[in-house]
Amino acid sequence: MKLAWGITGAGHFLSESFEVFKKLKKSTPDLKVTTLVSRAGEEVVRMYGLENDLKFISDGSYLEEIFFEREQGASVPKTGRFLLGKYDALIISPATSNTTAKLACGIADTLITNAVAQAAKGGVPVYIVPVDISGEIESRMPFFIDREICMKCEICPPVDKCPEHAITDQIDLLRCSGCGICVSLCSYGAIRGGVVKLKVRDVDAKNVSILRKFEGVTVLETPQHIFDISTKSMQKLKY
Repeated sequence: MKLAWGITGAGHFLSESFEVFKKLKKSTPDLKVTTLVSRAGEEVVRMYGLENDLKFISDGSYLEEIFFEREQGASVPKTGRFLLGKYDALIISPATSNTTAKLACGIADTLITNAVAQAAKGGVPVYIVPVDISGEIESRMPFFIDREICMKCEICPPVDKCPEHAITDQIDLLRCSGCGICVSLCSYGAIRGGVVKLKVRDVDAKNVSILRKFEGVTVLETPQHIFDISTKSMQKLKY
């Protein structure tokens, strides 16, 4: 089975999506996954410390490449593969509210939205896991410094030992690789991640509802559903 996986710039559902694809790769040796990474997606993959996992899922061989949006140019020619029958499905997980809004409006001006458009034209099933469906969501945050706890030590081990030099009086998330070394080095527990509750905007919930009506597009509630659908599809292909 050959899948294309699109990653956008959301932290919510990001780690869960990686876990699903790692599980699929481990359980299905002949599975091939091409990963498409948006500009924002590339940043969050790094800040959540998932770069090595990405290389495990897509090792760089044919149909297992990693395509970064910054390298693809405005015409994103690699999305033409969806017109050539190269993939059995396209999965976007997680899909930010921005990506979902563009898709709902028929806009295809990024690597991910263009991939969805080409997949639809090529008759390739599309599965999307939006981060903002309805109600409230709990999202895991990248590492940050709690300034109410920080003692502003004159000698700060996290600052001195950070391999990416990403820490001053705050953490530069565009430099941070999510390694977590700083967490254990802070004697006062001022550096941590965390979970926040977010309210889904009405406009975002409306855009998800619009996507549900698109031909060839299936909206999934969680990344776990990717595993369930992929497993069933692979069983069908065997028979």
